[in-house]
This record gives sequence, structure tokens and C-alpha cells, in this order.
Amino acid sequence: MKYNKKKNAVLLLEDGTVFYGKANGIDGIATGELCFNTGMTGYQEVFTDPSYFGQLMITTNAHVGNYGVKNEESESLDLKISGLICKNFNNGFSREGGDTDLQTFFVNQNKIVISDIDTRAVVRHIRDKGAMNALISTSISDLNELSNILSKVPSMKGLELSSSVSTNKSYTLGDRNSDIKIAVLDLGVKKNILKCLIERGCFLKVFPMNTKYDEMKMWQPNGFFLSNGPGDPSAMPNVITEVKRIIKDGRAVFGICLGHQAIAISEGISTYKMHNGHRGINHPVKNLETGKAEVTSQNHGFGISKEDIFENSNIKITHINLNDDTVEGIRLINNNCFSVQYHPESSPGPHDSRYLFDNFINNIKKTNE
Repeated sequence: MKYNKKKNAVLLLEDGTVFYGKANGIDGIATGELCFNTGMTGYQEVFTDPSYFGQLMITTNAHVGNYGVKNEESESLDLKISGLICKNFNNGFSREGGDTDLQTFFVNQNKIVISDIDTRAVVRHIRDKGAMNALISTSISDLNELSNILSKVPSMKGLELSSSVSTNKSYTLGDRNSDIKIAVLDLGVKKNILKCLIERGCFLKVFPMNTKYDEMKMWQPNGFFLSNGPGDPSAMPNVITEVKRIIKDGRAVFGICLGHQAIAISEGISTYKMHNGHRGINHPVKNLETGKAEVTSQNHGFGISKEDIFENSNIKITHINLNDDTVEGIRLINNNCFSVQYHPESSPGPHDSRYLFDNFINNIKKTNE
């Protein structure tokens, strides 16, 4: 194997902390909020998840790229992270079914990678200090110049990003002859969510994030699905207005991640920026209605207020995180609506929570009886 000498690269954090590594991907500068994912597998699904749009990803697993990239395993059409920070970046891959290597994948999509970083040190730093903006540079090394660039990067708090990843026009998927039609509000939907619904015999119409309730209603769906997505949920008031109307409609509603947060805000529940968020594929969640625990896939930097829920007679907490007791699921008592903060579709991750899609379908069938 030919040895390729790598250029030097720099990782600069918002608080002035600096880490040095080696350049991969393309030359240039990448900025965004720093976050970390603890999953040992599933890097392709993570990197293409629209919920990560605008973020610099740290992979805590020591090796990335060792099994390459398989086109059908992407969760969207392209890479959604702003850049990658890792320890060992593998240029080759060992999987027979792989389509290409990770270096080629990043270069073809004009993304920047810094490797040979002590990722444990970076994660420990932001674990204590909290999430913050950062910058990767493989082209400029002057820290003063880089600090000036980084100072202009907006905070994730107050940032609306769904419009950057949502579909521009409506499209349909699944069996057109199905008795179950679901209107999907695309806030940054993952492909595997749509797949989980199609596997259950549903016919879907996916609508752009700025679609009005009246337009979705004209399609005469049996239920509504509110998807995952990036950004601050409180920064999309027009979406919240439509979510209120969707919930009042009476047909079954299911929300995941950002969709879950939108449902909460529509009911008067506030959201907050978490210290670091939850990102990984082994987060324990307890279903309070069954008493059973689930190992879940998670990716969120905002949460909903438990205190506000206690003061709201129309909301019941259905799931809690067993690590920090944060709210992971809710159900509306007087409306046909429920939601979860985590990702039951997994991809990557365990399938413990796939039953939630079945619950949604059952709610639709009960409504249509």
C-alpha cells in the first residue's frame, strides 16, 4: 500500500482551545457546533442524517471508515455534517459489499476531515464546558485569522435549519392502493423512517417543511407524521402554527425528534438547549406505560421541559432517559397524538423501539373504525 503523507490541520474551539491533527477530505475550512457520537458502528448513517446539519462531528470510536461506504445505507442524498473529527481515518475498506472508501466519499461531497486527534481529550473538554462552536482548517494555520472566522459562526440556539434539508417539493412513496395514507411533514426526515412506515403497508406523501395544514388535509390522509430534523425547535413558529392545526384535526399524529419538540411547543411546553445532548446508539430509555427498558438510538441537542409538562393537564410523560431522567416521550391525553425524542427507526442502532410505528398504525386504524 502506498503511503500518503498528510497535511497538518487544526481544530479551534470557540473558547480558544486548540488541537492539531492531519488533513483528510478536501482542503479548506469547516465550521459548526461541536458534537460527539458514541456509536461504534453506523458512521455512514450518522454522517448522512439530516439532523446533524450544521454540526462538526466527533466520533469517539477509535476507527472510522474501516468498512467503507455502501450507497444504500445513507439516510439522505448526501453528507449532512459540516466536517469530521476523528482519531484514525481509514482510506481503505474491507467489506466486499462496499461501494467506495470514506476518503473518496468525503472528497466527492466537498467535506473536510481532521484525523489523528486525541478525541477523548476533545470530548472530555466539551463534556465539562458544554457544546460550543468550532472550526476545522486544513488550509489556514494562523490562529488569529481562524478566530476571526469562528467568531462569525452563529450559535445553534435560535437557528432554524430544517429549511436547509427539507424537500423542496412533495413526493409519494409506498403502495398507492394502501388503505393507510400518511402525510409526512419533512423537517429533515431520515430515509429509514419512511422505510419503516412503508414496510407496514403505508402510502406516504412527503411534504416540505413550510407546507400548510390545509394543503396536507386536501390529500385526505389517515394520519400525520412529524419528522426529525436539525436546529432549534423554538426558531420555527410557522411550523408550530401548522402543528397545532394538525393536532386539532383529530387524526392520528406521531412525531420523532424535532417533530416531538414541535408537538411539545404547540402545547405550551418550552424547550431548552442541552449541555451536550444525546448522540449514540446505546442510550437506555424506560417506557413508563409498560415498565420495560429499551436501548435506543439518539441524536438531539435540545430537550423539552419536564417542569412545564407537570403543569399541563393534557400531556403525559411516557418515556424517560435512564441516564439523566430527561423526557424521551409524551402522549396527549385529549388528542390522538404521541411522540418520542429518540429514534425508533434506528439506522444505526438497536430495533427495540420499532413497536412505536406499530402503535401509530394501530391508532390510525382505531380512528378509521
